[in-house]
Amino acid sequence: MKVLIGTAYFESHRGGIEIVAGRLARALGHNADAVTWLATDATPAPTAEDGCGQPMSISAWNITERRFGFPLPLPGPRGVAAIWRAVGTTDALLLHDTLYPTNVVAMLAARRHRKPVVLVQHIAAVPYQSAVLRALMTMANAMIARPMLRAADQVVFISETVQRHFAAVRFKAPPQIVFNGVDTELFRMPSAQFDRPGARARFGLPAESEVVLFVGRFVEKKGLHIIERLARQRPDQIFALAGWGCIDPNSWRLPNVHVLSGLQGPSLVPLYQASDALFLPSVGEGLPLVMQEALACGLPIVCGSETAAADQSLKDLVEGAVIDAFDHERTASAFGQALDRVLGGTLETRNKAAQARHAYVAGAYSWADAARTYGAIMKRLARTGMAPVTAPAARTP
Repeated sequence: MKVLIGTAYFESHRGGIEIVAGRLARALGHNADAVTWLATDATPAPTAEDGCGQPMSISAWNITERRFGFPLPLPGPRGVAAIWRAVGTTDALLLHDTLYPTNVVAMLAARRHRKPVVLVQHIAAVPYQSAVLRALMTMANAMIARPMLRAADQVVFISETVQRHFAAVRFKAPPQIVFNGVDTELFRMPSAQFDRPGARARFGLPAESEVVLFVGRFVEKKGLHIIERLARQRPDQIFALAGWGCIDPNSWRLPNVHVLSGLQGPSLVPLYQASDALFLPSVGEGLPLVMQEALACGLPIVCGSETAAADQSLKDLVEGAVIDAFDHERTASAFGQALDRVLGGTLETRNKAAQARHAYVAGAYSWADAARTYGAIMKRLARTGMAPVTAPAARTP
């Protein structure tokens, strides 16, 4: 079966959606499917040796991300034509998220060529601070996201939070929840021989202070303004920020904020293991991949209350705090109190909690199971055009 995977960017963009797409492309390829990964040329495409199938790089303008932090690359006429041709030669499409222009074109082409579409929705609405941006997001969801979800032959949500947001949509088939996997051979608890002070020294972090870690893009929706306020409130805690984006945390000029660039995959593991907690004050998320990776490394997590509800089984393993979009100081204080709760307790209690977090992730999240579920859905749709029966690996709230 020929599968076309659609994203806005390739894995080199280092966003969660692209990393998920890359893992699924590899896993689907191992099941002997012919996989083509279609994305824009805003970031470099993987090579054949990366095992992500055949990359198809579409020329596009990425000005919205470079200037405003919105990852919405726009394909030109040649790119649109290339997408249209590629869809015509595939058996099934696996599109990641609704608002990307390349995926909108792919959906239109799929309807024209009568090709089945599995649409994976990763995010809900983003409550931007700007009233104008909030209105635009609402309009985009009404005019693009919801029609795309209605048009898909099968919708898959990566979390319960996102599914609840789109519960009123009239789907062609009952939606499924398929949680992303985690490579627990890579993301794991530190061994007894792990040199925590040495690892911190390599990252330029002090050996004794509490280190609160953030991993993700430096953009508004990730809550960078909350991190800045909490770092100002708590000068004795170290905030390690691993990522990149249009916001520059170095401009805050805070000695307790350390910016780490160029880390991904294996290079992130010792940073997770050397930190004391993961801090994720983002909004509009599903179940962030960095959250699953941190849990696999045993880290306690403080995140927004909606993010904490992405998987109800996690309710005892993560700490949620209410995000007030209009009161940043109050939100920062609430997150600070939540951090105090997860960092408290005896060493024995913290170690038991870390083991419980790792054990849950190892048993609940599997890339192989996720790929089998997606593969079963697409094969059934390609064969019959009918809505699939819920596969065993899919979970519903």
